Amino acid sequence: MIGSKNLRVLVVDDTIVYRKAVSDILAEIPGVELVGVAHNGKIALAKIQTLKPDILTLDIEMPEMNGIEVLAELQKSHPGIGAVMLSTLTAEGSEMTMRALELGAFDFILKPQSKNQTEGKKEIKASLEPILKAFARSKNAASLIGRKGLIAAPPSHGRTLPGQPPTQARGLRPLAQKFPAGRRGKSEIVAIGISTGGPNALNQMLPKLPGNLGVPVLIVQHMPPVFTKSLASSLDKKCALTVKEAVNGENILPNVVYIAPGGKQMKLVAGTDGQNRRIKITDDPPENSCRPSVDYLFRSVADYYVGRATAVIMTGMGSDGTLGLGILKEKSAYIIGQDEGSCIVYGMPKAPAEMGYLDIVAPLNKIADEIVSSVK
Repeated sequence: MIGSKNLRVLVVDDTIVYRKAVSDILAEIPGVELVGVAHNGKIALAKIQTLKPDILTLDIEMPEMNGIEVLAELQKSHPGIGAVMLSTLTAEGSEMTMRALELGAFDFILKPQSKNQTEGKKEIKASLEPILKAFARSKNAASLIGRKGLIAAPPSHGRTLPGQPPTQARGLRPLAQKFPAGRRGKSEIVAIGISTGGPNALNQMLPKLPGNLGVPVLIVQHMPPVFTKSLASSLDKKCALTVKEAVNGENILPNVVYIAPGGKQMKLVAGTDGQNRRIKITDDPPENSCRPSVDYLFRSVADYYVGRATAVIMTGMGSDGTLGLGILKEKSAYIIGQDEGSCIVYGMPKAPAEMGYLDIVAPLNKIADEIVSSVK
């Protein structure tokens, strides 16, 4: 899975049921090798020396040494090893998961809600397999923990000159337009789609936006319920803008960041006065297997902000957001894509880049500047 080698996984969990379930699942995934199990963090760290895993599946709540403490130790002593957290759908579990993602965990999966063991194993496999495949493919993933959650970005040497091949460009890259340039004013809204690697990337990007940005920011981050509230609360402490989980029916205000609630869809609708825009939270079905879905939000932004929207597509698995960006492009939105070098998983920005939807490609450390220049 990594080149010709198997991906080596160490399972760390204090519950025998989960150790057994995850071990059985790993045995079914081609290209993955179970190298061992550990029933607490201390034993896991002792085994790392001899077993040399590429990645750990790591329970968050364990006696002796919890998952957060293991991650902190990985940062110090084993920066090349990745981690996928197993989390519970609780407020405490979600807060600890946010901390784990900030510390450089690659992603997390939920412990199954199902009481039926067979169903539970199916749930774990459906979540874990694509994450392990994405980790194996991602050249950034292995050193994510070692960078203490900070993703290095290439230096920016200004924009590419017209006709300069992209390979010579450093930092920002305007892309060839395949669309007639529509009329564009300055943007009055920013919409962001993001997934795997997202909490870490948002932790770096959003605090760089000024408190007087002057427009609302709407974000779809693929996450389950409860977790989006923890993410909003964690980001709010670090940002000059107000960051909150979106509430059905509220009018959108400038200088506020609205994060779509996990397990729901979020779109914009006309306010009661016909002037303002408000948020509508729905139970509409998932799109691209995602709820919240980036496409779902982007379509509604395209409806109301013709020529006056900035859309940003960032790190993440899959292609959610591509169809919505196509519609936004037709409505003369300004579209920013995160560059491959700073993405943890170069999935969501890849197809829009190949289809010519992006106006600019920027490393993570320049995205905030691009957003500001589009609204000022």
